[in-house]
Amino acid sequence: MESSPSSSFGTNEAHSSGVSWAAVIAGAAVTAALSLALLALGTGIGLSAISPLTAGGISAARIGRSAIGWLVVMQIIASATGGYLAGRLRTRWVHVHTHEVYFRDTAHGFLVWAVSLVISAAFLTSAAVAIGGGAARARMPERTDSSQSQQNAGPNGYIIGKLLRPGTPGTATDSSSAQHEVDVIFANGIRTGGLPVADRAYLTQVVTARTGASTSDAEIRVDDAFSETQTAAENARRAVAHSLYWMFLALLVGAFSASVAATVGGKERDRVVVI
Repeated sequence: MESSPSSSFGTNEAHSSGVSWAAVIAGAAVTAALSLALLALGTGIGLSAISPLTAGGISAARIGRSAIGWLVVMQIIASATGGYLAGRLRTRWVHVHTHEVYFRDTAHGFLVWAVSLVISAAFLTSAAVAIGGGAARARMPERTDSSQSQQNAGPNGYIIGKLLRPGTPGTATDSSSAQHEVDVIFANGIRTGGLPVADRAYLTQVVTARTGASTSDAEIRVDDAFSETQTAAENARRAVAHSLYWMFLALLVGAFSASVAATVGGKERDRVVVI
């Protein structure tokens, strides 16, 4: 007795894998390699276009738009290439419905994008940690004991500095220590939303002692400097947020490109005739 189409379909489904991991890993490796190569190319082009020796340089807004555009193009090229390779290299599924094949190819492209993203993130994170650790070790001998103890104070640095704050600031204070102290006070003011009265009075005394300015002029300097610091922090926050939004969009474009390219590669794979 001949088996029914449904039983034959179930048998083939049970003995076939829905994911060709070898094709996915191969496509992800190609995507990650192309992403890093295109990132290096884009960074080189950007650094070549910017020169500190020329007076009329490129604006920061134009640099940001160019970087976003290149990130999108990089995702399209790398993800589409990796997805297409995964579609061409995956196992040919026999007696599987066309809609299911289409879904599997789309899933293969998405998996290629996801695995390549993990690989790229791991590589970039390890490289950043290695570079940051080397820079920290290189700068270690230049630190004095007092500055290193203040650096290691952690989140309690402001409280410890306030506890050890002298009653009358003098002009003999080390410049780096004074700048670090002001930086800690400003950071606490930005975190709390404003300078406390005691901190403002102390900074006024520091400015008066180090510059010889009058009390009113020192207060104006402190208020202006803190206002500029708040504006810079807010601009930096907005820039980081916008960058993350555009990066998210670029990654979505990469996922879409990989999925579509995998379906194209899968169709080409199924059209191959065995001779």
